[in-house]
Amino acid sequence: MTGRRTGRALFAGGLLLTLLAAGCGVRPSAVITGRPPISGPAQGTWVYLLAQGELVLVLRPVNTDPSPAAALSLLAAGPQENERALGFTSEVPAGLDPVTVTAGADRSGDLTVRTNIAAQALSAHAVDQIICTTVAAAAQVSAANTATTVTIVGSDGTRGPRACPIR
Repeated sequence: MTGRRTGRALFAGGLLLTLLAAGCGVRPSAVITGRPPISGPAQGTWVYLLAQGELVLVLRPVNTDPSPAAALSLLAAGPQENERALGFTSEVPAGLDPVTVTAGADRSGDLTVRTNIAAQALSAHAVDQIICTTVAAAAQVSAANTATTVTIVGSDGTRGPRACPIR
């Protein structure tokens, strides 16, 4: 008798669970499709900003020349309002602009950033932002560009060559 009671209890419990699950309020629907995946190159220019003292790659949705010099001009302008609201900062001085970026004469693939500001006065974060933004922009312009180091030449001398600390 006890076996029948246990069997009935299990059956009743299973039936109750089935009814509860069937009545959960989720109705069947047709397949819901999303948008097609994004393809092609990113539309904008990549710059490195700081978030809590760490380098962060940010896409600026602008329709400008994606050259390294243009990317550095955007970087020198500082974080945009929406970027500041998200906590992004920059240690790159506004006086960095104008800059020129050229391929290094001594080693192929390396780049030189020339500016009128004092290179020695730049903070370590500012140097990293400039180097990483230059390398990212050069790669965005040409997939064949394999720049690994950047030298910053300022009014008081040279910093580098250094590689971007983020790989």
